[in-house]
Amino acid sequence: MKTKNFIVPHDFSNVADTALEHAIATAKHVNAEINVLHVVAKGKDLKEAEQQLTNVLAKFDSSVKLIPNVRIGSIFEDIGDFAAEKHAELIFMGTHGIQGWQHITGSNALKVINSSSVPFIIVQEKSPKDSGYDDIIVPLDLNKETKQKLAVVAEIATYFKSRVHVITPDESDEFLKKQVKANILFASKFFSERGIDVTTTVAPSHNFDNEIVKHAVAVGGDLIAFMNLNKNNLLGVLTANHEVALLNNEAQIPTLIMNPIEGISSLAVDFNG
Repeated sequence: MKTKNFIVPHDFSNVADTALEHAIATAKHVNAEINVLHVVAKGKDLKEAEQQLTNVLAKFDSSVKLIPNVRIGSIFEDIGDFAAEKHAELIFMGTHGIQGWQHITGSNALKVINSSSVPFIIVQEKSPKDSGYDDIIVPLDLNKETKQKLAVVAEIATYFKSRVHVITPDESDEFLKKQVKANILFASKFFSERGIDVTTTVAPSHNFDNEIVKHAVAVGGDLIAFMNLNKNNLLGVLTANHEVALLNNEAQIPTLIMNPIEGISSLAVDFNG
């Protein structure tokens, strides 16, 4: 059976440690190893960074294989290549840190995400639960790429026996209302056929990003799943101004975010094979 591989970019900040905690908690459930990546700008910094990264990893749970990697380059450009090289299933990355490489916060995080076809789990300073992601929030819009997001969520939910909570914006236009209803039915059937408990909620479209977080808090959400449908937009109903609020939400709920791949209907994240 192929060993699963996660990646954690690490800049020696506290929030990067939290991202590694999330990766370890998930890896324990799926028997994965973790490649921890630090990027330096110059070759003269390699030796010191290698020693520092080794010291950092020594603090963590030794039951999961942690592999240190130090590269010369830019995290914005190199993470995609590194993920492809390692055949990674997921990338866990901390954001909202006050220090570290080029301040990975909000829209800067999207610059890193845009470089890779591998889904990201973006975390803040909230530590993971031992049981993993029990409740996953899935904002649903009218974009066809939604099917790709559902497939990734279903893989994670199946493994962790998670409950999925679909939330959609209330549309006033009758034609759009019908489309939203059809998408809700599609998502409900998609998850139910896979034995996943699913709930559906229609929320006000005004300040929909706030409604997503509010609903996530109400149901005890552990993860919010997004599709990065545009370079500057997470959801069809959201504008670029809402990115930071969602990735760095006040409830500190981690976000699963992925780039759509043209020409396919689903993304493969295989935790079982």
